[in-house]
Amino acid sequence: MQITSNAFNPNGSIPKQYTCEDANVSPPLAWNGVPSSAKSLALIVDDPDAPDPAAPLRIWVHWVLYNLPVSASGLDEAVQELPAGTLEGKNDWEVTGYGGPCPPIGRHRYFHKLYALDVVLPDLREPDKKTLEQAMQGHIVAEAQVIGTYQKEG
Repeated sequence: MQITSNAFNPNGSIPKQYTCEDANVSPPLAWNGVPSSAKSLALIVDDPDAPDPAAPLRIWVHWVLYNLPVSASGLDEAVQELPAGTLEGKNDWEVTGYGGPCPPIGRHRYFHKLYALDVVLPDLREPDKKTLEQAMQGHIVAEAQVIGTYQKEG
């Protein structure tokens, strides 16, 4: 399974429009190679370099989605309407939806992680990342990731 974005190269810089310094919209994502045994997909976008890459203290969660249908092959830029059946979790701003890169210092890495699951999960009522990961435990049949980086200007 593979996940990519045509907005940035793997380990490349995420364009400003997808960050808090601009439109703060989600980047386009595409994936392929979902195993035939998969019943749903989950997406977690997080930053392990918060607050400072030189001295990280926590992983900051930017986006949590689950129960994406296996028929979906990606998400559009600035996605407004998620694929049918998709449920959202809360990010570390305590809201659902995408929150773009907004690093306080240094160049951070943003992991866009896609999981293929052998089940459709129950409604977890806007779970945080930890709750979703617990629900996925034992059900991951494949995973893929693409990393983008960002550092504020000036």
